Amino acid sequence: MFTGIIEQLGTVTGIRQENENVHFTVKAEMTPELKIDQSVAHNGCCLTVVEIDNDEYVVTAILETLKKTNLGTWEVGTKVNLERCMIMNGRLDGHIVQGHVDATGKCIGIENQDGSWKYTFEYDTDMVTVEKGSITVNGTSLTVVDSKEKQFSVCIIPYTQEFTNFHTLEIGSTINLEFDIIGKYVAKLFAK
Repeated sequence: MFTGIIEQLGTVTGIRQENENVHFTVKAEMTPELKIDQSVAHNGCCLTVVEIDNDEYVVTAILETLKKTNLGTWEVGTKVNLERCMIMNGRLDGHIVQGHVDATGKCIGIENQDGSWKYTFEYDTDMVTVEKGSITVNGTSLTVVDSKEKQFSVCIIPYTQEFTNFHTLEIGSTINLEFDIIGKYVAKLFAK
């Protein structure tokens, strides 16, 4: 479980294909605190640390993960939002995030609002967003500002713009989405 509060940015420093799996090497300040077999969310996608070497570590993405996330678009130099799993005796500053990406989306709008930024995304899934509800974009816990069918917007404060990979997004960028877990259960119950 995660909270969607990004701890730091990592940088992809290596990509190695092995059959259908891809091994990503990530450089991050938190690496000395990690251990083998630990879960870390990468742009909201929970991956297991399999190797550690000084300030770099390796995670492996299987084909299923590559198909359902934006990990397949990563290249050396890509900035990645990182969050270690939550500690159960701490505050839940964001919202309940599983680290299971539901879908990818595309950035279709970036609006500078004189001190903050409004990002608009579209997606192609039956999931829904709710205004003032929670959404996870590239692992970042955010509040939905505008909710439309297969589209929503979020507003970003300067801190989030600087300390997550939002500052690297452009029109057309592919992002990972995890919809609110409570909303998913409610929608499933109503569907029955």
